[in-house]
Amino acid sequence: MYEKTFPNKRFAKTLSFLERHISKDQSILDLGIENPFSKIMKEKGYSVTNTKGEDLDLDFTTVIESKAEVVTAFEIFEHLVAPFNVLREIKAKHLVASIPLRLWFSSAYQSKTDPWDRHYHEFEDWQFDWLLEKAGWKIVDRNKWTNPVKKLGLRPLLRSFTPRYYIVYAERIAEVGS
Repeated sequence: MYEKTFPNKRFAKTLSFLERHISKDQSILDLGIENPFSKIMKEKGYSVTNTKGEDLDLDFTTVIESKAEVVTAFEIFEHLVAPFNVLREIKAKHLVASIPLRLWFSSAYQSKTDPWDRHYHEFEDWQFDWLLEKAGWKIVDRNKWTNPVKKLGLRPLLRSFTPRYYIVYAERIAEVGS
């Protein structure tokens, strides 16, 4: 996925946000297989376990059985048909999650070749907030940032001031159905 480019700005902002809310003595379950950012978290001293590549729309076993105090989910929920289902199964009390925001000036991302790299959702911030609230989470902190590109044109100009990423720190307030 990162053969030609490495999202340094996104990783730096994500790490800064994570360090502001999660201490290094808290265990983390990172949703998704091991990836460059989970490796960065480990290099920075976090104890991180990743899910195994199971379809998190259908198989919640790792999430349910995890004893981790924190769940991280960086650019994962847009790949799920029904992210609510896994969100409600998380037993950890802390969640740090980020999503790419829906851009009004660009069509939704789609991959016709990689079934694991498909976006079923591109959220607006308020939609993601509502999803978390319905799944029993209270957002304690949030941040957004842009993703400018070094190209000429109207869309690259719009990317320089339109937020592309949204990250939240949330705490479990109730189990769904309680």
